[in-house]
Amino acid sequence: MTLHFQETGAGRPVVFVHGWAMSGRAWRFQQDMQDAGRLIFVDMRGHGHSPPAMSYTINDYASDLAAFFEELALHDAVLVGWSMGVQVALQAFPALRSPLAGMVLVGGNARYASCDDYPHGKAPVEVKGMGLRLRRDHQKTMGDFFKGMFAEGELDHDLYQRIVHEIVLGGRSADREAVMQSLNILSTADLREGLPQVDRPVLVIHGEQDTVCPVAASQYLAQHLPMAQLEIFQGCGHAPFMTRPERFNAVLREFLAEL
Repeated sequence: MTLHFQETGAGRPVVFVHGWAMSGRAWRFQQDMQDAGRLIFVDMRGHGHSPPAMSYTINDYASDLAAFFEELALHDAVLVGWSMGVQVALQAFPALRSPLAGMVLVGGNARYASCDDYPHGKAPVEVKGMGLRLRRDHQKTMGDFFKGMFAEGELDHDLYQRIVHEIVLGGRSADREAVMQSLNILSTADLREGLPQVDRPVLVIHGEQDTVCPVAASQYLAQHLPMAQLEIFQGCGHAPFMTRPERFNAVLREFLAEL
């Protein structure tokens, strides 16, 4: 699978992986950080400008990412994942351990759906309900999901319009089959067992008012990753790198400089 990507800058590779139903355009406000390294913004299979595929499992996405690193001969790299991209990054870590210097995990979790021994996720019925709503009215459901990424009062009108025009309208919609199949990742993937083996520095970032993925999920990650530090963005929802780009970029720069 050949993945589409855009890059800017030079130096240490910093690879950005987007979340469910989004694309590399999600990181539009990080593109002016080219002085911090070789920034690489990837479209996962069936998303953005990357071609569709027959299947969309977490193993598919992780294998694509490992092959991407190998194809570009990346080393001493930093992997930045957001939302479902966090799970993809964790799944890919064993294959990427050698070329990775560190990871940044934003608004994600080791397991999306809650269960008896993991109360930090969404009820499984909510994931199923999302699938039903997507089949009934795909466009409205995606619009509602996008609006739900932001906390009340987090955005002023100008910033919201900038996000809509530069990230949403400026990109390409994900393949519908990719969107539907990827819901299975949210309902079934469980990356908890591998957390203790992540022996690289990890910066965990989460919006305190995130309703897509509870902040407790990142607190769990920070507790179980051996070399993790946690940054909670007060007043933010699911995408603090969009709504507080200056602070996010400053925190990311500091992490990169310390590696």
